[in-house]
Amino acid sequence: MKAGIVGLPNVGKSTLFNCLSNSKAQSANFPFCTIEPNIGIINVPDERLENLEKLVLPEKTIPASVEIVDIAGLVKGASKGEGLGNQFLANIRETDAIIHLIRCFDDNNIVHVDGSIDPVRDKETIDLELQLKDLETIEKKLDKVKRLAKTGNKEACKEIIILNKISNHLQLFNPVRSLDFSDDEMKICNSLQLITQKPVLYVANVDESSVLNGNRHVSNLKKSIDNENAEMIVLAVATEADINELDSFEDRKEYLLDIGLREPGSSVLIKKAYNLLNLQTYFTVGKKEVRAWTIEKGMTAQQSAGVIHSDFEKGFIRAEVMSYSDFILYESELKVKEAGKLNIEGKDYILNDGDILHFRFNV
Repeated sequence: MKAGIVGLPNVGKSTLFNCLSNSKAQSANFPFCTIEPNIGIINVPDERLENLEKLVLPEKTIPASVEIVDIAGLVKGASKGEGLGNQFLANIRETDAIIHLIRCFDDNNIVHVDGSIDPVRDKETIDLELQLKDLETIEKKLDKVKRLAKTGNKEACKEIIILNKISNHLQLFNPVRSLDFSDDEMKICNSLQLITQKPVLYVANVDESSVLNGNRHVSNLKKSIDNENAEMIVLAVATEADINELDSFEDRKEYLLDIGLREPGSSVLIKKAYNLLNLQTYFTVGKKEVRAWTIEKGMTAQQSAGVIHSDFEKGFIRAEVMSYSDFILYESELKVKEAGKLNIEGKDYILNDGDILHFRFNV
């Protein structure tokens, strides 16, 4: 599961990616600086893991992670191949969620590809290219399905209705994710891998003075996404880059407090991306290692065991489960057990976010 950072050229995508991953993707003040997508495995900040580490004092601690991709800037005409558009759109299609970075600050020293600052226009430019690409996908599929329908195929006749529904929605400049589907319709829609069906997080890139209360650009952008099934956060990417350059944790913390923040905006973004991808965490706890494991929401105990090793899933017997809150309250597994709070669960148990588990298996 991975999220892709998209946006117009030169809005700060590579700078943001560098902040998230602490890698140094080439970042410069001109369009198409990023041509091939940069991929980073990003640690997910989690206060619960830190608290478990303090209690258990393990030899090592391993956080959960999420994959983030820095995709080169899209431009008008990308759906027709402009500005290496076909490759960029293919890269977006391969992601599971979209982080859409939009410039919401004025600075004459940083070139804007369209010559002026207008976040709503910029958002619509990207939206239109993605919608046009989805329309192209729908039209190609419709051609095939119509030929099948002529042979009397009943499933094809049903599919035409759904494809037309999606096509009409896209032609009104709406993303597919804002359309309601029945379960059967959703199965067909999912098979199409439409770009605008993917969940999206809008990130308003502001200057440092606007990081707490926003500005007129942020207000306009927020209004423009009111009817979408989407969320927005405000982030000062250049400030995040400055904080990242500081050597010590204390210096970074002091800088954040000076501008009125409790944690880096990049940490907020990583956690939002994790949730956007429909992911959650469970923990394994021991003296050798305290570790956060990433699973999809709704996974069973047996499936979750397979994240550690396929043998755990094949030979699954049971899971011993403690809640994070109980472990913190009683301060040890023994005391959790004595309090009657350790549960034995079977293979179909659906994990809760933050569960602490021991798996019993036999291969």
